[in-house]
Amino acid sequence: MKKIVATIEARMTSSRLPGKVLMPACGMPMLEILIRRLKKVGQVHEIVVATTINTSDDPVVALAEKMGVGCFRGSEEDVLARVLGAAGQYEADLIVEITGDCPLVDPVIVGQVIDLYLNTPCDYASNVNPVTFPIGMDAQVFSAELLARADREGKTREDREHVSWYIRNHPHMKRTNLYAPSQLHWPELGLTLDEMSDYELLKNIVEHFSPNLFFSCKDILDYLRMNPHVLKINQNVARR
Repeated sequence: MKKIVATIEARMTSSRLPGKVLMPACGMPMLEILIRRLKKVGQVHEIVVATTINTSDDPVVALAEKMGVGCFRGSEEDVLARVLGAAGQYEADLIVEITGDCPLVDPVIVGQVIDLYLNTPCDYASNVNPVTFPIGMDAQVFSAELLARADREGKTREDREHVSWYIRNHPHMKRTNLYAPSQLHWPELGLTLDEMSDYELLKNIVEHFSPNLFFSCKDILDYLRMNPHVLKINQNVARR
């Protein structure tokens, strides 16, 4: 049995929205909501928050401890090394890479990406190459061994900043992708936490479904289709 570890990259020093991972909705930080949702992914054996050595991230560490999940502190800029360090400390065989700016990622979709990896001869599985789900439902799966190779061979800024960049762009890697079914196909929709208007939208969604924290991607899309005024909240955010 391979040990499957979900890593969450989370830090307080976001350039566009500092402190975003601890911004509240229904009385709890966005990062807590993400952790609670990831705990519903049955294939995952352990969740680890990969944060930085900055003192500003002490509250992130405290939240991980409160939630009973792992925590690893590493470089702010070298995110690849940080995630690899987290995987090594918690003896991961497979890494499920999740970013802290995707607090509403659907546990079922994450599980489907894991199953796709486990049942397909591949080096890397995701649902973002190409993007067919809403942005913010992102999950990527690869082995810790492969990430160690990326750490050895990936030298560019993109390699270090974007954890899977080397894997996704190496010509000899076998990649596979989970495509959204028609009812979830909405790649233009931003459900990621990048700017203040994103926070306002995600907070609105969480509060709409409260006290249920385990609404699905389909639940979100149905709600937005029935309430186009809510959909407009973050329509002017430019995605990088």
